[in-house]
Amino acid sequence: MAKFNVLVFPSGEINAIELHSALSSCVNIDLFGASSVDRHGPFVFKNYFSGLPYINEADFIPKLNKIIDEYSIDLIFPTHDTVALFFAENKEKIHSKVLTPDLQTANICRSKKKMYSFFSDCFFIPKIYKLEEALKFPIFIKPDEGQGGKGATLIKSYEELEAIETIDDYVISEYLPSDELTVDCITDNKGALKGVFPRDRQRVFCGVSVAGQALKANSEIINIAQTINKRLNFIGLWFFQVKKDIMGHYKLMEISSRVGGGMCLTRARGVNLPLLSVYITMGYEIDVIQNKYHVQMDRTLINRYKTDIKYEHVYLDFDDTLVNDEKVNLDVIRFVFQCTNEDKKIHLLTKHEQNIYDTLKRVHIDPKLFYRIVQIPVDGEKYEHINHKNAIFIDNAYRERHAVMIKCDIPVFDVDAIEVLLDWRK
Repeated sequence: MAKFNVLVFPSGEINAIELHSALSSCVNIDLFGASSVDRHGPFVFKNYFSGLPYINEADFIPKLNKIIDEYSIDLIFPTHDTVALFFAENKEKIHSKVLTPDLQTANICRSKKKMYSFFSDCFFIPKIYKLEEALKFPIFIKPDEGQGGKGATLIKSYEELEAIETIDDYVISEYLPSDELTVDCITDNKGALKGVFPRDRQRVFCGVSVAGQALKANSEIINIAQTINKRLNFIGLWFFQVKKDIMGHYKLMEISSRVGGGMCLTRARGVNLPLLSVYITMGYEIDVIQNKYHVQMDRTLINRYKTDIKYEHVYLDFDDTLVNDEKVNLDVIRFVFQCTNEDKKIHLLTKHEQNIYDTLKRVHIDPKLFYRIVQIPVDGEKYEHINHKNAIFIDNAYRERHAVMIKCDIPVFDVDAIEVLLDWRK
C-alpha cells in the first residue's frame, strides 16, 4: 500500500489529538498538523504549521494550497464543524482530498434546524417547538450551530425562556431525560454503512466525553444509523448523538461529519476509524472487525511541556530512579529510548552495591543502552564524574541533585519530573 501524507486542521483541540493518536504510529501515514491559533498541536505534531489565516480570510486557501503542494498532502481532516462545511463549499479550490461529505450533507450536519427539517418524517425526531406554540415545560434548547453540548440548556418556565436574548438562534425541543449516547459510524466510498459503534458519555467536561464505555448497537440504533446513512452522503467516519424520550425511544440530537474526541473508545475496540477513513478516501476497499471484549474509558488532563534546554548527554542514576524494587520505571526507560533515538548519550552513574551488570541482566536492561556505566563508591560524589556542560542529571536523591546543580551548573531532575523531558511529537 502507498504511503499517504495527511494534514489535520485545525490541530489543537482534543479531537485533533485523537487523530494524532490514531494516525501518528501508522507506518503508511506521514502526519501533519496546522492551525490558525496555536493550542496543543505544537506539543504533539512533529510536522506542524503555525499561523494559517482564518478560513474566512481571502488568503486562507492560497496559503493552505502552498502547504499541500510543498508537502504533497493527500488528505485533510477538518476537526471543526464550521471548517468541515467550509471545505465542503470549497472542495474544487483545494489541491488535495478533504474528508468531508457533499455540500448538502455538510449543511445538514452544521445546522440542527436543517437536520430536523430534513428528517422530520422519521420516527427518531424529537418534538420540535416553535415559539408561538403552547410549550410543555420542561423543554430543552440548544444552539442551531453548536457542538459538544455548548449552550444546551434545560428551560423550566416562560420566564427562563424569555431571558434568552438570542432565542431565534436556538432549537427548542422536548426534554429528553436519559443520558446521551454517541454513535460512531463509518461509510465506505460506495455509500455502504460498514460499522455502527455506540458509546455512552458517563462524564462530560467542556462538552467532551471524558468517561464512557463501549456499547452494543441494538436494532433501534442500527435503524437510525441506516436511515441517516441512506439519506445523506458520507464518506469515512461520522457520528450522531441520541437520547431516550419518556417512552424509552431514542431521539436524534445531532449529526456530525468530523472526528469526535471520544472516538478513542471505538479505537479501543480495535476499530481505527480515522485510518479506515484514509483508506476509503484514497479509494481502497475496507473490512471492519472489532474485538468482543468490554472496554471503558476514563481520562483527565495530561501534561506536555516545552523547554529551552539543549543537551546531548544525560547522567542517570540507577537505584530508585531507573529501577525501583527490581522493577523498571517505565517513564524513565521510555526517556532512555527517546534519547537513544535522538543519538543522545546516556551515562549511568550509580552507587549500586552489587555488580551493576548482573543487576541489569536480572531486570532485562541491555548495558549497550548506555554510553558508559560508572559504578561509584557509596561515599563518592557523582558530580566528579560529570564531564559535559550540555548535559542534564536525573536522580531521585535530593542531596545528589543539589550537589550537581551547585558544582556543575546543569539542569537536574527528580523522577517525578521525567514527564518534562518526554517528547510526544511524532
